[in-house]
Amino acid sequence: MQVREAMTSDVLIANPQQSIRDAARAMAALDAGSLPVGEGDRLVGMITDRDIAVRAVALGLGPETPVSEVMSREIKYCFDDEAIEDIAENMGSIKVRRLPVVNRSKRLVGIISLGDIARADDGSAAWAMREISEPGGEHSQTPPM
Repeated sequence: MQVREAMTSDVLIANPQQSIRDAARAMAALDAGSLPVGEGDRLVGMITDRDIAVRAVALGLGPETPVSEVMSREIKYCFDDEAIEDIAENMGSIKVRRLPVVNRSKRLVGIISLGDIARADDGSAAWAMREISEPGGEHSQTPPM
């Protein structure tokens, strides 16, 4: 099964200049834990509820803080024509629960989550969840010692 068959294609995109309050409200309305961040037709980052909590609230930043100050700038993504099994393995390796999905022209076409993969029911989600649940990884919020 390809990513495009399991992904969510209706994706709200945050703007780097909008406030983290607005991003959090959008996440609440969508019942989602992250939003891709775009500028023009370019994907420039991702913001998660955890970014807001750990990179903003915990450091005393206010609700009007721009998304660009707390978003993750290194974007991990996948292509819509890749196999779900490969993407699940990649998600486990890089320890992320969701990835933006782009077409081969690198235009955002959706987002895929572990939930989407679990609904595809090919066993990939269980493997990815075990790997993601291991502490550490490039996107860990824990500061290095």
